[in-house]
Amino acid sequence: MHHTKTILKNGMRVITVPMKDTKSLTLLVLFGTGSRSETKRINGVSHFLEHLFFKGTKSRPRPGEVSQALDDIGAEHNAFTGKEYTGYWVKAAARQFPLALDVVSDILLRPLFKEEEIEKERGVIFQELSMYLDMPRRYVHNLFETLLYGDQPAGWEIVGTRESLGRLRRKDILAYRASHYVGSNAVLVVAGAVDAGDAERRIQEAFMRFSEGSPKQQKPIRDQQLQPAVHLEFKKTDQTHVVIGARAYGMFDERRYAAILLATILGGKTSSRLFQEIREKRGLAYTVSASAEEMTDTGYFSVYAGVPHRKAKEVVRRIRQEFANVRDNGVSAKELRCAKDYWRGQFAISLESSDEVASFYATRELFYREIVPPEALMERIEQVSVADVRRVAQEIFQTRHMNLAIIGPHRGHLEFVGLLSV
Repeated sequence: MHHTKTILKNGMRVITVPMKDTKSLTLLVLFGTGSRSETKRINGVSHFLEHLFFKGTKSRPRPGEVSQALDDIGAEHNAFTGKEYTGYWVKAAARQFPLALDVVSDILLRPLFKEEEIEKERGVIFQELSMYLDMPRRYVHNLFETLLYGDQPAGWEIVGTRESLGRLRRKDILAYRASHYVGSNAVLVVAGAVDAGDAERRIQEAFMRFSEGSPKQQKPIRDQQLQPAVHLEFKKTDQTHVVIGARAYGMFDERRYAAILLATILGGKTSSRLFQEIREKRGLAYTVSASAEEMTDTGYFSVYAGVPHRKAKEVVRRIRQEFANVRDNGVSAKELRCAKDYWRGQFAISLESSDEVASFYATRELFYREIVPPEALMERIEQVSVADVRRVAQEIFQTRHMNLAIIGPHRGHLEFVGLLSV
């Protein structure tokens, strides 16, 4: 897949990725800042700022005017905040690229941040926080990350807490924006039915006045664990939500490819070991899945399941038994071959969508500062051996590294700690 890259005078990197056989495009601006760039006093400011960009600009001052401009052309748009990135995107018909670019550049260069809108949005985010707390299937992953990383930015909530959100003031938001929303910390990608030359000219004009500078660096992770740990949150739910796993590899660690395939084999598809064992064979869960998550300098391997309350301990026991099995006996050549084919198939499907293509190129450029073609990434997956997978399983699935987060009507977390020996 061919792409072009230019760097504006302010340091912003611009990438265009023409795609055949599509009549739409995606414009994505990705910034290398998220909740890991915050201090505890302003925890949640990255996400708060993401919301506020849509609350009015100098040319679209009324609340709702930004969204109205995009709704009127049938465009999809949104923004997202992670621990190490924040993104703003629009997906629209190709001929609407000028308007999409105008809106995105407008919110990022000319936001108003009115005091009254900040107060309104504070209330909105309080409700968003309450919504997440009422979604145990989602919130249990947050608890797992807090258990892993503790009281440091990687372990804090992306959305913040009621206390930190209540403390945030306009000056905090403006100061955070000034120090992190700079050209050298931004990547803009346009993927889809786009003329590269025309797009680059328009982007140059739209973003030429974007701030220059270097962003403040996030603090390195403090990452050590000497014994297994459990976080149990009592809640009257209809099912018990479980995440079990351990630290793994960051995005620059070559072992991450083997960890990705291990996750696929254990719980990445409906024919995976845990899906078959826990759902198909025993009927203990509707959903069971595994994933290998990555940040710049850390990562983790986890398995999620939603199970009957009275079967929670049995499910935890069976998951850790599978951890021990793959650690001690590895995987078969057939399993690895199927995992590679599955990953390649899913990756190929994703590259048919302009929003996924934009995300792929933006992420590669933002964090790795190089773009390898998708084919090269597929080849790296192909190079993983059976021995590589067993080696990472032996490294990850050690008793002292195990962590378990649970939400459900349970008491006495020590009973669960005893289940983590592998």
